[in-house]
Amino acid sequence: MNLLIVDDDRLIRKSLEISLSREQDITITGLAADGAQAVEICENTLPDIILMDINMPGMDGIAATRLLKTRYPAIKIMMLTTFDDRPNIQQALAAGADGYLVKTDKISGIAGKLRLLLDGTGVVDTHVLKKLAPQENPALESLTPRERDIARLIAQGLPNKEIAANLFLSEGTVRNNIVVIMEKLNVTNRTQLGMAYYNA
Repeated sequence: MNLLIVDDDRLIRKSLEISLSREQDITITGLAADGAQAVEICENTLPDIILMDINMPGMDGIAATRLLKTRYPAIKIMMLTTFDDRPNIQQALAAGADGYLVKTDKISGIAGKLRLLLDGTGVVDTHVLKKLAPQENPALESLTPRERDIARLIAQGLPNKEIAANLFLSEGTVRNNIVVIMEKLNVTNRTQLGMAYYNA
């Protein structure tokens, strides 16, 4: 995967670059100190994933995410920040972020989460999801037992292949059930589905 790292702290950028460039399947295509630089780099080289900080001078990560998702919706954006408060999380996800990690995570574990994101699995720290859980979601009661099992595993961050193995289903059956679950819960992606499930 081609990865763009965006963070205003030079030491963090360098640390992430050194660590992640050791992964055979990750190529660092650029480093940016703020959102404006990230947008400029994306105009010249389209990364598969952007690892994006939130609090940066000039254009911050949320504004950059909103702009980049409008221009390049196929690019996956993983927020990596020290902020785990509800407003920042909500704003980042509303702007189009596909994942949300806090910087307390070990750098060594980020590569695996980037791979999950690239495969289409929404990646959000569990404690972040719990903070975002809605107060009520009566639609959860409309889920069948099988759909609840699938929703639970999605909320835990499992990709379709592992969900299928856990529940002894085909991947096609899992995919079809996910479409139904999203319609019932009125959500549009796996991250929102996970948020809804954690209120159950």
